[in-house]
Amino acid sequence: MVVADSKPISMALDAAFPDRSVERLTGVGPSWNGANETVGVTFADGDRAFLKIALTDESRRIARERAVLRYVDAHRPVPVPEVLAADPDGDPAYLATAPARGRELLGVYEAASDGDRERLLRRVGGVLAALHADRFGRHGEIVGVGTETGTAAQSDVAGGDVAGGSTVEEGAVESDLAERRDSATGLSVEFAPWPDGLLATIERTREIGTSERLAGHYDAVADCVRANRDLLSGAPAALLHGDVTKPNLFVTTDGSDANRTGTDEAAGTRDPGIAPIDWELSHVGDPARDLVRAEDQLLNSFDSTGPDRFPAALREGYRERAGGLPAGFERRRPVYEAVRMLGRSGFVDQWATYLDEPVDELVERADRELQARLDAV
Repeated sequence: MVVADSKPISMALDAAFPDRSVERLTGVGPSWNGANETVGVTFADGDRAFLKIALTDESRRIARERAVLRYVDAHRPVPVPEVLAADPDGDPAYLATAPARGRELLGVYEAASDGDRERLLRRVGGVLAALHADRFGRHGEIVGVGTETGTAAQSDVAGGDVAGGSTVEEGAVESDLAERRDSATGLSVEFAPWPDGLLATIERTREIGTSERLAGHYDAVADCVRANRDLLSGAPAALLHGDVTKPNLFVTTDGSDANRTGTDEAAGTRDPGIAPIDWELSHVGDPARDLVRAEDQLLNSFDSTGPDRFPAALREGYRERAGGLPAGFERRRPVYEAVRMLGRSGFVDQWATYLDEPVDELVERADRELQARLDAV
């Protein structure tokens, strides 16, 4: 789908690619995020890129995504697109990336048999486990480039074995870490207790929601988080993607290898064959929440779920890579499922359009579903 140019897009294109001629711009599909706009760019020489611009003062999302893409690329827990150009302080703020390798999971999944869908979901579980292996000392919101790094950076410096007792001398590790921080591949993280981060997420969802019909849901879920503060405070802190959906994942290998965890035995690597894009909601948080959200966005509808074999495959892939599900997953999962309902409640008008169902009916169903989830906590 060819899209019309606009002044913000033109300004960002001129800043990001001042010496390149653009042949056409294309749409990237529907989005419920009104803070950004993303277009595909085809240059006159045939090269392609994707350009994301901030339409509101949410430029922090651009800064976050640029920082996380560079961090993940430098320390390689999972494959990510290359950053071609970025200016989080620009007018407009923008981020340009190279196309992701492979094919969008959405199309691959829709065309796949049930058995192939299970194999794909195991690979998605594996890529989440690979990402979540990057642990931090505290939870927090990523706001841009800085000096904070997780265990992936330390393992990278020490040949993958810092935590287990490396033969690399301590001074050499510290020197190499300092050099990497200076090369702008670290993160700036505003640390905060995990329950406070969840409460801030609830408030941001309230701000960007497109319907007030279920405004009381925000307060009900916030009360649930506060009531379970001690349970949530003990969660591990890992690098999370924050928005695992089929359009945000690309299948980079054919999956024909016998090892379902994604190990490329010929190359001696642990490539899960899935590349995530769209990292603007990435943060340092509880890996259990990322897994709950991924399962919901990949497999569930408004208030229904699919066959149990599919979430089981996602979790199996996670276990194969990580050795188990995130610590405390089953205990904290009900809280995160209540939080997930706000993605329905705050956008019930858009859900009505998407499902082609009366909004009043969806409001009643959402009320019943949220109460069931709160009762399960």
